Amino acid sequence: MKSAAKKNSKPTAVFYHGDILQVLEKAPKGKKYDLIITSPPYNIRKVYERSANLTFDQYILWLDAVIGALVDVLPEHGSICWQVGSFIKDGEVFPLDIYTYESFKRRGLQLRNRIVWRFNFGLHSKKRLSGRYETILWFTKSAQHRFNLDPIRVPQLYPGKRHSKAKGKDSGKLSGNPLGKNPSDYWEFSAEEYFRNDPVWDIPNVKANHPEKTIHPCQFPVELVERCILAFTNPGDTVLDPFMGTGTTAIAAMKHGRSAVGIDKDATFLKIARERVSQLSQGKLKVRDSGRKTHIPKLTEKVARVPDEWKSGMVREV
Repeated sequence: MKSAAKKNSKPTAVFYHGDILQVLEKAPKGKKYDLIITSPPYNIRKVYERSANLTFDQYILWLDAVIGALVDVLPEHGSICWQVGSFIKDGEVFPLDIYTYESFKRRGLQLRNRIVWRFNFGLHSKKRLSGRYETILWFTKSAQHRFNLDPIRVPQLYPGKRHSKAKGKDSGKLSGNPLGKNPSDYWEFSAEEYFRNDPVWDIPNVKANHPEKTIHPCQFPVELVERCILAFTNPGDTVLDPFMGTGTTAIAAMKHGRSAVGIDKDATFLKIARERVSQLSQGKLKVRDSGRKTHIPKLTEKVARVPDEWKSGMVREV
């Protein structure tokens, strides 16, 4: 009866203003969250991390403490999606998934996927190649973790493909799943084994013309969180984001019948989060449709044509 009531209850979003370690320390003992999904600050002097002024070593120690607190509130069936990029100092790149992996492993968590999130736009670099991806480390606490493939399947590339004669009794039968295939290596068409090994998810990041854009400088898209929530939780579950920002995780959770708990030390961001959740409940929140392909301009569009100013410089003297 308890599980049925949980499944049919209306999802909620609860936000806490404060430091993550202090908030979790004061939380009721025994409180657990079915999925923890978050993107911690990268210690690169963004507006929400300037007060800390940590060295890189201090920063990694702080992240280790955060990870310890998160593992403590994770049930045996629970998952953590740890979305990170890189810390950069004097042009040197320090990939945060590598620097924090041991913090999870030392506490007994099991890495199920190192998901690559690729995007088209970001900061341009002048002395190294421009970064165009970040990673999501999907950890579980045990082998009893939740994984729901059907809600995140994508259309088959070859829906009419059939088994060859070598398949014996299955010869001539349709080889694909009518619900679609696993969104693995590339968002649209990749096979199931790649999702389990080294996937790439092609989702636009939130920039100036994105419908979900707020004042947050490092906002990730609802679609990215949605896929994790659909795959790693069940309806009625509760999702925690300890660095909630402007509410993306809460929005993705509530869209799909999950409740959300968010923590953030920036009161302005939490105010925006509450406003966005309210807009969602009223059907007024603008979000990018999940699964929609990124726009590729046609050659006939002005933005895709080589400008005249460039053409003159491209002509070589004979």
